[in-house]
Amino acid sequence: MIQRAISLNLATTRQVWGFKEAVDGCLKAGITAISPWRDQVAAIGLDEAARIVKANGLQLTGLCRGGMFPAETAAGRQAQIDDNLRAIDEAAALNADCLVLVVGGLPGSSKDLPGARGMVRDGIAAMLPHAKASGVKIAIEPLHPMYAADRACVNTIDQALDICEDLGETVGVAIDVYHVWWDPRLAQAIERAGRMKRIFAHHICDWLVPTRDMLLDRGMMGDGVIDLPAIRKMIEDAGFHGPQEVEIFSQDNWWKRPGDEVLQIVKERVATV
Repeated sequence: MIQRAISLNLATTRQVWGFKEAVDGCLKAGITAISPWRDQVAAIGLDEAARIVKANGLQLTGLCRGGMFPAETAAGRQAQIDDNLRAIDEAAALNADCLVLVVGGLPGSSKDLPGARGMVRDGIAAMLPHAKASGVKIAIEPLHPMYAADRACVNTIDQALDICEDLGETVGVAIDVYHVWWDPRLAQAIERAGRMKRIFAHHICDWLVPTRDMLLDRGMMGDGVIDLPAIRKMIEDAGFHGPQEVEIFSQDNWWKRPGDEVLQIVKERVATV
């Protein structure tokens, strides 16, 4: 089997393991990179999470998540920026490779998609000085267009890279195959991201057919229709060789299985598919 570096996004085992249990399970499985969610860090405490990370020499391929910038009022938008500034502090304390952004969708009853994207650009711009001073990279994660209204109005790598070009080198992309595999410009967009040196993370899972829930029915690698080897080759050809971060939201399948079993299958699938 091919040995490739794996990072576990802790969403993958969130129903069975907290932060410490997930770290223990990863170390037992020989996995030394993780990507936790802010609520998981908060549950154990930032100081304790940072201590665990440092004591075990863990790599954090990302901290999930910042973003959610669009809001109906100026006060609401400022509140989101303030939360993102706190997220930067958390990412810095954990020495995360990047802070991953799910940027947010249409605010309230708005139908102004370009306006929402403008709020995203402005929100990231407002947090950038603190990110630069803290040494934290910002990774925009484009989400599938089905989420444009409520979760992320940035839906392609190219849209994210346009923001990156506008704001500077601290801002890059997290390429999640679940969200971008369908894009007819995927190869060109990944090549562009490589030229810009803006690939900060690579997330993997699979797209099931049928998909019973668009948020909570992601597949284990190899169980769906995504050409994972082809996309990984594009990403490596573009210059990114970091761990493949496994992020599976699966309320009716993988979230119900023991964490050790999930990690064993993750390792097998990363090696074979």
